Amino acid sequence: MIPLSNEATLIRMAQAGDLDAFNQLVLAYQDRLFNVAVYMLYSEEGAADAVQDAFVNAYRSLDRFRGGPFFPWLMRILKNGCIDEIRRQKRYRSVPLEPVTDEDNPIEDALWLADFSGDPASICESRELSNTIAESIQRIPLEYRMALVLVDIEGMDYCNAASAVGIPLGTFKSRLARARARVSRLLGEARDVLSMPPASLAGGRYNVGWSASGSLAT
Repeated sequence: MIPLSNEATLIRMAQAGDLDAFNQLVLAYQDRLFNVAVYMLYSEEGAADAVQDAFVNAYRSLDRFRGGPFFPWLMRILKNGCIDEIRRQKRYRSVPLEPVTDEDNPIEDALWLADFSGDPASICESRELSNTIAESIQRIPLEYRMALVLVDIEGMDYCNAASAVGIPLGTFKSRLARARARVSRLLGEARDVLSMPPASLAGGRYNVGWSASGSLAT
């Protein structure tokens, strides 16, 4: 995270046309934006494209930035791009939760498998839990998904997350509560199958994320 004073300086320099200053902002925030975009689109390639488009649009709109934390402002731009992409996908094609070959066999690559250490049983259990959490998040409505990802996965505070989504704080808290309840219910349905510990179903932070390389991390 860039210190607020340095961030403001970089933004002013970027607004004056300093591309190097803007590139420092890109390097500071691209991984966090990618992490959110993957959960929104469930696609490494789609997330990378969405983040790139978000930064291009941000650079073109810098003159309209009026101060305050930069990340929520970037997140609003990314959110709009993800929504547009999801709508486009619904119009033209469906997107599977997991990639498959031409023979409909799952592709087991780094995007879909977590990088764990430990004994085989623990690896299998953690992998199943991580994938189930990610898939459960994908099954809740888009507006709930964004709220949950920003707070419970990205660790944003409620005020900045609400600002990023562009809704009042009370509305945001309501969406987050509903998102947590729905994901917990979906995880509860899978609990017997995966032998999840009860703590995995509690509301609050889900200890699952995506690295910049696209692999799940717990």
